[in-house]
Amino acid sequence: MSETVDAPVILSNEPGSFARSVLAERHPALIARVRAAFPYGPQQHRALDALLTECTEGVIDPLDPAASDHDQWAEWGRGYFGRSWFDVPFLWAESYFYRKLLEAVGYFATGPWQGIDPFRPFKQAELHTEEAEAELTALDRLALRPVGEQAQALLHGSLWGNRADLGFTMTPGSHTTTGSQSPLIADDSAALWSLLPAGGPNTVCLVADNAGRELVPDLLLIDHLLRHQHAEHITLHIKPYPYYVSDATTADVIDCLRHLKQADGVAGVVGKRLWESISRGRLTLRSHDFFCAPLPYADMPEDLRQEFADATVTIMKGDLNYRRLVGDQLWPATTSFAERTAYFPSPVAALRTLKSDVIVGLDERTEASLTAAHDQRWRTSGTHALIQVRQ
Repeated sequence: MSETVDAPVILSNEPGSFARSVLAERHPALIARVRAAFPYGPQQHRALDALLTECTEGVIDPLDPAASDHDQWAEWGRGYFGRSWFDVPFLWAESYFYRKLLEAVGYFATGPWQGIDPFRPFKQAELHTEEAEAELTALDRLALRPVGEQAQALLHGSLWGNRADLGFTMTPGSHTTTGSQSPLIADDSAALWSLLPAGGPNTVCLVADNAGRELVPDLLLIDHLLRHQHAEHITLHIKPYPYYVSDATTADVIDCLRHLKQADGVAGVVGKRLWESISRGRLTLRSHDFFCAPLPYADMPEDLRQEFADATVTIMKGDLNYRRLVGDQLWPATTSFAERTAYFPSPVAALRTLKSDVIVGLDERTEASLTAAHDQRWRTSGTHALIQVRQ
C-alpha cells in the first residue's frame, strides 16, 4: 500500500461551503418540518426551539446527564462542547444534531412519544409518489429483458435511488436529474459482478442508507441476487433507530416490503418473495449501534468487523456510508479508493450519488473535466454517481 498525505477534516465554518449550508439551512428547515408533522406538546416545542437556537446561534451543549448514552456522547464529543457547531468536524456535528433532535421530541424518554420516528411521515410519503409508482410499473417491462440486462438495470436503480434523500432535497440549490443526464464518474460494476458469480457460495452484506424510494430498489437488487444465485445469503444492515432524516430502520424495511407485496405485477411477486426470503433465513435484517455513531468505519468495533470479514463483499450504499468508509476529509480526488479502504476486512463496494465534498478514486483527467464543466458543484449536486470496488 502506497503512503498518502493526510487531509484536513471537513468543518462547517467556511462561508458558502456545502457543509455550512447543511448546518445553517438544512437543519433549521428540518426542525420546522418535524414540528409540523406531529401534534407535539409544549414540552417538545420548547425543546425544538432550544435546539434551533443552539445549533444556529449558540454553542454545543452536552446531552442531559439522565440520557442513557450521555457518557458515550461525552466521550465522542470530548473537546467539542462549548464550541460553535460550525467549528467542529462536520460528520460529528451532523450526527449529534440528529441525536439531539430525537431527544427534543422525546424519542428515547418514557412517555407517549417514545419510539415515534419523527421522520416517518416523510419516508412513507416517498413510497406513494407518482415517480415511485412508475418505478414499480417499469419492473414488468424489465422482466422481459435478458437476465444480464436486468442485473445491471437493478444495480443502477439501487445506485441512482440514492438521490431520493429527504435531507438532501431540503438544501437550497440541490436538484436531481434523470439517469441519462447523470453520468457515472467511476464504474467498477464489472468488478462487483466478478465477486458474485452465479452459483457460488457467496454472502453479501448490504449496508443501507435511505428508506422509501431508495430502499425499494435496494430490496429489488437483493431479490435479484438471491433469485439468480449470486448470493446464498444477504444481510441487510439498517439503523437501530432513526438517524439522518431518511435513514432506514427495521420499520422502514417492513413498510417497503408491505408496499411491494400490495403492488400489482412483478413488484407484488418480488415483495412476496422477499418476505419469504426473510422467513427462510436467506435475507437477514441486522442493526448495530455503530451505525448511529459519528465515527469512520476504520473505528468499527470488533463484532461488526467480523461480520464484514465473513462476507464475500460488503456493499455500502449512499453518501454518509461513503464519508465514513473513506474518511470525512478533503482528500485529493485522485487518492486511491483501494488505499483508503485497505483497512476494511472484506472486499467492499460503494454505490453513491455525490452529495458532499468527499471523493477519492478519480483520475486527474476526470477530475479536471468535471471541474471545468461544473466548478466544484459536481461534488455536492447529486447529479453524478459512482460505483467503486476494492477487491
